[in-house]
Order: sequence, then C-alpha cells, then structure tokens
Amino acid sequence: MTERLKVVGHSVEKVDAMALATGAPLFVADELPADTLIAAALRSPHAHADIVRIDAGKARALPGVHAVLTHQDVPRIPYTTAGQGAPEPSPYDTFILDKKVRFVGDVVALVAAETRAIAAQALKLIEVEYRVLPAVLDMRQALAPGAPVIHDEPEACIPIPVEYEPGRNLCSHVDVHSGDVDAELAAADHRIDAEYEVHYAQHAPLETHICAAWLDGYGRLIVRTSTQVTFHVRRIVARALNLDVKQVRVIKPRVGGAFGAKQEVLLEPMAAALALAARRPVLFELSRYEETVCSRTRHPQAVRLEQGFMRDGALRATRMTVLSNTGAYGSHGLTVMMNCGSKTLPLYRRPAVAFRGTTVYTNLPVAGAYRGYGGTQASFAQEVQMDEIAKKLGLDPIALRLKNILKKGEGSPAFAMLGEGKAGVEQVIRSTGLEKCLKLGMKAIGWKKLRGRPGKGPFKRGVGVAALMQGSSIPEVDMAAVTIKMNEDGSFNLLAGATDLGTGSDTVLAQIAAEVLGTGADKFVVLSSDTDVTPFDVGAYASSTTYLSGMAAKRAAEKVAQQIKQVAAEVLGCKPREIRLADGRCVGPGDKSVTHAAIGGRTLYESDQFQIAATESAISHSSPPPFAAHFAQVEVDTETGLVRVLKYVVACDCGRAIHPKLAEGQIEGSVANGIGYALCERFCFDDHGKVHNGGLGDYRIFSAVDMPELVVILVPTVEPTGPYGAKSVSEININGACPAISNAIFDACGIRLRKTPFTPDAVLAALDAMR
Repeated sequence: MTERLKVVGHSVEKVDAMALATGAPLFVADELPADTLIAAALRSPHAHADIVRIDAGKARALPGVHAVLTHQDVPRIPYTTAGQGAPEPSPYDTFILDKKVRFVGDVVALVAAETRAIAAQALKLIEVEYRVLPAVLDMRQALAPGAPVIHDEPEACIPIPVEYEPGRNLCSHVDVHSGDVDAELAAADHRIDAEYEVHYAQHAPLETHICAAWLDGYGRLIVRTSTQVTFHVRRIVARALNLDVKQVRVIKPRVGGAFGAKQEVLLEPMAAALALAARRPVLFELSRYEETVCSRTRHPQAVRLEQGFMRDGALRATRMTVLSNTGAYGSHGLTVMMNCGSKTLPLYRRPAVAFRGTTVYTNLPVAGAYRGYGGTQASFAQEVQMDEIAKKLGLDPIALRLKNILKKGEGSPAFAMLGEGKAGVEQVIRSTGLEKCLKLGMKAIGWKKLRGRPGKGPFKRGVGVAALMQGSSIPEVDMAAVTIKMNEDGSFNLLAGATDLGTGSDTVLAQIAAEVLGTGADKFVVLSSDTDVTPFDVGAYASSTTYLSGMAAKRAAEKVAQQIKQVAAEVLGCKPREIRLADGRCVGPGDKSVTHAAIGGRTLYESDQFQIAATESAISHSSPPPFAAHFAQVEVDTETGLVRVLKYVVACDCGRAIHPKLAEGQIEGSVANGIGYALCERFCFDDHGKVHNGGLGDYRIFSAVDMPELVVILVPTVEPTGPYGAKSVSEININGACPAISNAIFDACGIRLRKTPFTPDAVLAALDAMR
C-alpha cells in the first residue's frame, strides 16, 4: 500500500451529489413525454389457475382507455426475466402474458389509460373465468409424486445444457464433489449434521420498479427504465416482442435503489407492448404492495450441512445440500443455488468437499437476484455450524476460524467446482485480510470481556461472530467497456455501460480515470448508461462494477494518457515517456509543462487535429473474494423473546477502497438490511399462498432509529488483478447478520436458532424447548 495516490483512496465529492441533494429531476418519472399514459396490471387472486375465458371488451370501451392487452394480444414467445449474460443460465418460462397464472399476484391483463383512476376502473371491467388448480405451497412437496405441475407449457426450456425438468417442478439440479467426502467423514474424530432454514425477504427499494416506453420519430422503441442491466433489458425486450435489437434503445436514468431486484427484466416487455399497442408513451410503476409481492424476493432455502473435523479443530470434509424455492418462475434459480456453495465453501481449507443443490418451482412469490445472491443463505448455515463445532470441541470460535481459513497463495477445489450455470474457474487467493479482520473486530466488540458472560436476571447478553467471503464479478463471463474522450477545456467525458444504482460507481469510475490522467474526478462528465451511446457492460450485479468496469475505465484512461503525452511531447520538445500527468498538466523535463486544456484545444482546433479518445474493455478471469468478519452483541429478553442488537462491528477487506466513505456506506446499508432480515422481515402467508403484509407498515424493515451502534473497519489489502488494488464491497456484508446474531443469542441464553428470522415467538419457543 506504498503507492501514493491523489484521487483514488480519497472520499471526493460524488459527481451527482448536488443534483441528488437538491432534488433535481433525475429519475424515470421525472422526465416523461407530455402525453404519457398510465399502465396498470390485473393480477391473479389464485395461486394456480388456468384462464378459461377473458373478456376485455368493456374495459376497451371505457373512455380514456387506449390499450388493453391479454394473452391473446401479445406474442407467445418464452423468455427469462433474469438479467444475465446470453445464453442465460435461467429457464425461458415466462411470457409477456400467459393463459395460466402461477402465484397470487401473477399478471392476467394490462391496461394503458389517461389516468391512474381510469386504469384502475378499466381493470375492474375485465371479466375473467378461472379454472382453479391445486397449488404447491411447500418447497419440500414440490418434487413429490403426483404434485401439481406448475410449468406444463411445452415451450418451457433452458438455453444451456443443464438439468431442467419442469414436468416435475425441477428448476435446476447440481451435484459435484472433490475428494472422497465419505471416507474423510468416516475418518474424522467428530461429525455434525444439521439443517438450517432461511426465509423469504423483499428488497424494499425506495423507488419501486418503474419503466416508461414510447416510439421515437423513427419508429424505434425507447425504454427508459430503473434497471441494473441496461443492455440485458434491450436484448430481452427485443426477444419478447420479436424485434431486432437495433429497434430498441434502453436508457437508465438515476436509480432509486435496487439491491438485485432490478436485475430483473420485469416491467419493460409489458410497458413496451402497451406502447406499441397504444402508439402513445406509457409509464408503468409498481405500487408498494406489487413491489413487495409481485416483483422478486430472496430465495427461501433449506441448507443441510454435514461436516467432519478433528479434535484440534481441523476440518476434514464438508457436504452441503441445498433445497431452494424459486417460486412460480425460475429466474436466477440455478445460479443463486450454485452460489450457495461457491461463495462459502472456499472460505475454509478441507481435503474433501461436496455440493448438491436442487431448485424447485412452487406457487409462491418469485425469487430472484438479491444482494448476497446465495451467499446470504449458505453463510448462515456454515457460520452457525462453525460455532457448533467450536462448542463441541471447547474451542474459541475465532480460534477455530483462524485455524481453518484460506490463506494467501492457497486455492480451493470449490472454486473450480461451482461457477454460474457451469463449472467454475480455478483460483488462488492473491489478497486477504481476513485474519486481521477477525482480530480487529474481536478487539472492537470486546470479545474477551463479553464472551460467556450473559449476566443475571431476564435480560441476557452475548456476542457472536461470522467470517465471510464473496466474489468480484463472474470469471470468464462478465465483460465491461468504458469510453473516455477529451474536451478543449481539459475536461473529459466518461461513457460507461455500468449502472450506478446509488452506490456511487459513477464517481468511482471517474476517480480511477482521474488518477491515471493526473486530474480531478470533478473534471469528468459521466454518462451511465444508454444502449445507443455508451459501450457495453453486463450491468451492476455480481459485485462487478468497481473491479471489472473500473479496470475498463483504467485501461481507457491509459490509452487516452498515451495520446495526451504524444501531443504534449511535441509541444514541449521531449519524448512521450518523459511526460508525467499531474494536477491537470503535462509535465516534462525541467518541470516545463502544458495544461490539459491547451492539449485539448490544440487537437480539436489547431494543428494535427484529432479527437483524443479511447474505448477499452475488460473481462474477468478471476473473481477475487473480499473478506469480512462480523461481530454482534445482543440482549435477549427471556420473558418476551425480544432480541436487541446493542453493537455491531464489521471489519472488511475490500482491497483498496477507491472511495472510503462510499465503501463504508455500502457496508452500513448492507448491515442494516441484514439485521432487519435476521430479526423482523418476513412474509405472512394465508393457507392459499397470499401475502397479507405487502406494505411498509406491516412488512417491517430496519430504519435509522432501529440501528445499533455500528463500527466499520476497512482493512486495506492490494488485489493485484483489480484497478489500483480494489475488490468488491457491495454484497458481502449483508451475509453476516444472521449467523453473527444467532451465535450471539446462543452465547446469551444457550438456544441454537437454525431458522430465520429470530422473532420473539421463535426465541420463546426455543427457550421453552430448552427448559
């Protein structure tokens, strides 16, 4: 970390800070054509039913209604809503509208009208006759002989060669191993075999899914949408509507929160179909209830973990078995399940490891991408069981982790076993600060002072720990590109297909480029992203933007720097290699210099005119893990079951933090999300699969007033494959709350909670069982 940097590693002002702070019109709904119609969806009251008859005549006749669409009015082309690279590792099991509904809230028909009130009235006029079918409301019953088949349409398929059997509700299945797991388990001194269960949760972005679509003067379809995956939206909309890709332009304005939910191409095909039918601009925005129930959720899972270990704590073998509920559609069903293994199993050394995963369809809300992406679910299982192993052996839980964690220079067979939809890539750890994370976090929480001291009376206190890893992009799959061009005043335009979700990635990319070009981040005008203007990028997911798009920005800036130096050398009468760029100047021998502005003006208006510009790409060949250690101090009211988190400590290795304040903000947001998931977020279903708490008044998420004291420690390392040593930070820190709090509850009052969330009723039940 000896390299002295002037822009990278500093918390500069965000490029969009003032605009956001002053409420500038930056979001989808802020800039709409004057004659925009309002879209609305008729949704199914049944978990599983065929549409026998649908009559939209009265709705179409209502004044102010300009389009009504049913499954009879749109192309019947299967596609996936998962915003992933092509060919997508997710099933094509979705139509814009279908003749069958598969969960309560599934779309039956669409309306575009002059006002929201007219659209709502039109929905009431659509007559639908359903044939109600038996429903699968328990993932453990989905594969049972004779279970209702959810996807019986002949078109359902998956475009890659993996196991997919919709006729038996099997969305995906994986079975891989390295080493002789059975032999190692048999040779181990001790074994633990237990199951851990994690529940539904919703992303709850401040801005719900929202999309506008219209035809421009040339007849091209313009889609302005709040999305993480601009270019994937273009491809999937074109497929769904049987259009050429060149006929579709997708524009991403500012995004009001996403957390994985907007990696889904959910509204865009519907809004586009309405715009084509009405020949008018259309705005489609989900209500809060629709966002909660009808968009996407975290995959509920049951994770069975069997491990063998020696008396000294050395792990010998691990077998992880995952049952994952994808809900009514298979979006991300395979890849989230595979990430359960790939984002956890490499964390610890062991001679043998096996992973078996199964994803099933049910008639419940649809799961999809959610921050953590499988790592959240499996980290809960792995880190709670590590505490169980420590307890069985009489070891300190931190000492057990320090004994087994992967070290620099080491690899794991799990890296190559598990990719995303295919085998993974062999990797060696080139940077890790996990040992330091554990030791610094242990000190900050007061581990030695607080551990094993619950106190007297009904209020019991305890501390717990979790060690974590994640990844940085998807190796040999993800690609990003960035264009940089110079202006005559010495400023630069940076065009990126990467999508800033509010995370500050526009600022981070500007910082990386500014460091190379010897100028400030404030000299950059960043545009992100527009499929007609910006170069390709897979989008903001898999913790890829800083690591992957950042490397593309660095390479583009290096090419631009070469061009600037070439011109500056001519001006200063020296060689390009003698030029250094600093403080907005090109400095040559003897400190003779010329400004960036002079170079920009010269190349555009004076001699040997040309545009200083470059476009560069980057593809991931590895996915260096960030590491983190999470510590929770809790207080358990043994009379009411209420759990309060008193203090929470995160020590995180994200490589070099390009913008430390933004990195800390990502950690703080992840922790708030994780604690809410652990303690209070949950869906309340009735016996027919309907969610009854779809609003923020009864689907409880953590707010600022609920948060405990939070300590964030950045542990710097240098990742040699990342731009200026950076790795990812955005996902890993949602994974620690569930296991750290569960382990702290055990330290406080002796109950082992293997099922989330840790609500008062769950705690009281466990206390009663222990008594």
